[in-house]
Amino acid sequence: MAELIAQKREIFGRKVNGLRKKGLIPAELYGHGVGNLHLSLPEGSFSDVYKEAGEHSIVNVVVDGNTFPVLINSVHKHPITQSILSVDLHKVRMDEKVKTHVPLVFEGDSPAVENLGGVMVKPMSEIEVEALPADIPDSVIVNVAGLTEFDQSIYVKDLGSSGEFEFAADPEAVVVSVSAPREEEVEEVPEEEISPEDVVVEGEEKRAEKEGAEGQATVDERDKEENPPKT
Repeated sequence: MAELIAQKREIFGRKVNGLRKKGLIPAELYGHGVGNLHLSLPEGSFSDVYKEAGEHSIVNVVVDGNTFPVLINSVHKHPITQSILSVDLHKVRMDEKVKTHVPLVFEGDSPAVENLGGVMVKPMSEIEVEALPADIPDSVIVNVAGLTEFDQSIYVKDLGSSGEFEFAADPEAVVVSVSAPREEEVEEVPEEEISPEDVVVEGEEKRAEKEGAEGQATVDERDKEENPPKT
């Protein structure tokens, strides 16, 4: 079980920016049998523990020689730099069940995807479980090898449980499914139908234009002969 050494802090509000500059993260610890404790955590140590435990594994936080089993309840980050601004720690009792989210790990190959070109859809990346703190699983395995056809799904009720924990999610919720590949729609431009009448009319129009142009040229020439330009 991971362990974090924390220090009590007496700095609040905007002054906590000074702590952050020193590599310390402001934290709040609350829960069973303890009033709110205002703490500071070493940024490097917390990042390592958070990477290992996430928000679903028990972490022992040591403050002035006292050990508190906690879940990392939430981590607040800067929207741009993604640096950790503050942390909430929830103290738990080891003899009482808690609800928390654990990640889903997808294993195996789906024949509907590998052989038929289907598309795997994963609406869930984690799932809520209820268990004693010591029995919270690191992850829940989802084997997709049974998805052999399009439109098949694995539901929460299909997931196996060791008996040490229960799923707190809707049993009918879809965990993963396979859809048929999307066909690209090619818009067909209809060919313009041309009737024999259109061809005849078009030919007559062009002939009339040609004759009109020749006639105008003849008129112009005659006009030049009858009215030569003055010099």
